[in-house]
This record gives sequence, C-alpha cells and structure tokens, in this order.
Amino acid sequence: MTTDNAPKRRRGRPPKTGREFTDTRAQLIRSGLELITEYGFIAAGVEPIVKNVQVPKGSFYHYFKSKEDFGQQVLAAYGSYFAHKLDKHLLDERLSPLKRIDSFVENAKQGITQYQFKRGCLVGNMMQEVPQLSEALSAQLREIITDWQQRISDCLELAKTCGEIPPGADTDSLASVFWSGWEGAVMRAKLFQSVEPLDEFWRYYRHHLDQLA
Repeated sequence: MTTDNAPKRRRGRPPKTGREFTDTRAQLIRSGLELITEYGFIAAGVEPIVKNVQVPKGSFYHYFKSKEDFGQQVLAAYGSYFAHKLDKHLLDERLSPLKRIDSFVENAKQGITQYQFKRGCLVGNMMQEVPQLSEALSAQLREIITDWQQRISDCLELAKTCGEIPPGADTDSLASVFWSGWEGAVMRAKLFQSVEPLDEFWRYYRHHLDQLA
C-alpha cells in the first residue's frame, strides 16, 4: 500500500492570480463607467455590468463588497480620468487661458456626438440621483466637482494675468457657475440630441466674462 503525499486539489474554480483579479476588476469598472454614464447609477444593474465583461453575476461580489463599493470605485476612476482630460486642455501653454476652456468645450462636443448623445457626464448623472444615494457617494461627488471647479478657477486666474478678465474677478464663483451651467447644458444636449445647448451656454458665459471688463 502506497501513500500519496501530493496536496489535494480544491473543488470549484481555481483561485485567480493577482493579475487576473486586477484585470477583471478593472474591466468591471470600465463596464460601470460606460453604463452609468449612459443610464445613471440606480438604473445600471449588476447583471448588465458583468455581462459586458462576460463573468458570472455572482462573481461581482468577489471583486467588490457591494454595489456601493463598486460605485465609489467607478466614481474615483471617472474623477481621475476627467481631471486628466481637463488638465490636457487647461494646462496647454500653447493657448491663452480662455482659449484652453474653448478647447475643452470643443472636445466635449465631439465626445457627446461620437456616442450619439447617449452618454453625458457620469458625475452629472449621479448628481441627479443624490436623494437616492448614500451620504458617502454624495460626499464623493462633492469632492470631485470641487476638484474640477478648482481647475477652472486656476485657469481663470491665469486669464487675469493675461488681461482676458479683470483682476478683481471672483474666479472661485465664476468656476462654480461654469460647472452648474455646464452640467445643465450637457443634460439638455442629450435631451435635444444637439450640441447647441453646449454652444449656447459657452457663448453666454464668454459674453458674461467680456462684460466684467
């Protein structure tokens, strides 16, 4: 009689390696970015999110503690992605400060047209759902929009030094107004299937800046 000292194989699916875990988790976050940007957080169910990645629905909770945890990770990813997108335009030293915001607006118009007005701003979509969201998600939304506002405010401060807006302009207030108007314009663009609301808002905002002089 012989004794087999080899370790017994565990039943069920073999454990994922760290690389596989990270890759699948990142794919699920990307799937969430797509669906939440189009439908919002509440309407984006777990099933269509995992279906995009072709993993079993039950596996979702292997990668995230809850849908709330998933939402926080998606928000963090989107906030980082969009901050980088803003910096690409707002820190472009080849352009004057206000032309940098012009560039951002033009790029945003191209993006919303590319997706046939189905996708807008993930943060804007979730802000509409705040009454149904947890305080943790609401606080995260506030942090992200405040970060974006600071980037616009910094660009407007540069506009002061270039003489594009008066030295006494309240750039923090102007940045806050920009994002309030911009998010509304994005929603109207989706509703009317047109970039005109984005153009209309930017024309009005630029006119207001000109009137400050």
